[in-house]
Amino acid sequence: MRIRRDVVARILGLLTLLEVTTLSAQQTTNTIYDRVILGGHVMDPASGLDAVRNIGLDDGRIAIITTDAIPGRDTVDARGLVVAPGFIDLHAHGQTPETYRFESLDGVTTSLELELGTADVAAWYRERSAGERINYGVSIGHIKVRMAVMHDSGAVMPVGDGAYRAASPAQIGEIAHRIEAGVNEGAVDIGAGFPYTPAATRDELLAVFRVAAKTKTPVHVHIRPGVAGLKEALDLADETHAPLHVVHINSSALGETPVMLGMIRDARAHGRDVTTEAYPYAAGMTEIKSATIQDVYRSASDSQLAELEWPPTGERLNRESFARYTRIGGPIVVHTNTEPMVAAAITSPLTAIASDAYWQNGTGHPRTTGTFAKVLGRYVRDAHSLSLMDAIRKMTLMPAQRLEARVPAMRRKGRLEVGADADITIFDAGRVIDRSTYREPSLPPLGIQQVIVNGVSVIVNGQAVEGVAPGKPVRGAIHE
Repeated sequence: MRIRRDVVARILGLLTLLEVTTLSAQQTTNTIYDRVILGGHVMDPASGLDAVRNIGLDDGRIAIITTDAIPGRDTVDARGLVVAPGFIDLHAHGQTPETYRFESLDGVTTSLELELGTADVAAWYRERSAGERINYGVSIGHIKVRMAVMHDSGAVMPVGDGAYRAASPAQIGEIAHRIEAGVNEGAVDIGAGFPYTPAATRDELLAVFRVAAKTKTPVHVHIRPGVAGLKEALDLADETHAPLHVVHINSSALGETPVMLGMIRDARAHGRDVTTEAYPYAAGMTEIKSATIQDVYRSASDSQLAELEWPPTGERLNRESFARYTRIGGPIVVHTNTEPMVAAAITSPLTAIASDAYWQNGTGHPRTTGTFAKVLGRYVRDAHSLSLMDAIRKMTLMPAQRLEARVPAMRRKGRLEVGADADITIFDAGRVIDRSTYREPSLPPLGIQQVIVNGVSVIVNGQAVEGVAPGKPVRGAIHE
């Protein structure tokens, strides 16, 4: 009997497939991973995976995602919990072990100071070179560079010439030179805050944006308030072709939030590289001595001064107390927004979630400890104004994608896929909620069960693990 060649080929192909499948199954069974996360509801906004899976970790990376049983030297039981990429915070002030601890309790695995930034990028990274609890990174900041060039005496924000004196052409050149040097030292991006440097001329701001365009580095800008402020930043970006990221759109837009989101949407529709972010609170916080407070409230009425709250006491300010606390200095809570405008920003498809975390000398804003849990609990579960996958996308993939062109390592973050960094947040979608308040801003959230940074647990069962420092620097390319 003669057997047809095509039948023989099919039989051989099936035997080969069976052999490969058997070997693959044996390999999966025989591999013992550093850690395995078992039975969790894996949600990956990059691939759309939304199902129960097991994850194996090796050498600080994700090695396998599978329905198969996998063994590990250490096991995390994630049954009944959501397994998400670690949250990436584009806008977090403080950048100290204390604030890294607070943020990790809120599910953050990468904390970046991209608005205020630093004037000395190399020194900033050296200070953290022994390792931190979570990943960290910084911008070269126009505010900080301007303070250095103008010899401003402010501790955090400019309070003298750094805010109120126009720079000479030579000083503008020095500011631009230092910013470009900071980019070449590996800054994540360029930071700026126009309300904090009111004397900076358009020529000076153009010089900053030209460095951004030349080096293809995003400028993360705290714009001046309202539509006019956004138009100024968009015009600077348009004229120079610089990438633009508008920080905390809800804080800068207030009642004009829908209009300003529309402006960003239109700019993107015309091919402009502009993105934005929001935080889920109706009050902001900044230094009382900063220009953005002094210029607005120095001559304000008592009724307007009542927008300001002194955090240690909870009192709303008047003319006398404003003058007294200005002499003392410190952070101030600014109650100027409304919940509907915050919701408009948080639920917009344009916004990433970023905390604008603020902590100074033992006090700060509740967004430092509660931003991400609040979005998951109040906007996803309670209000149903965001899907869980969309919220996770805003906290992980969107911020990673904003930085990928400048920082290629971000292509391994914000995702759950083989080869990605093992930065993972595991939470209880039915319990997660923020607890911090303006009077008790350090209260940790509920429901953030496990946080893993580069394969190492920094939060276990909602509690901080002490004595671990797996965090690594996040930075752009370094050019000697």
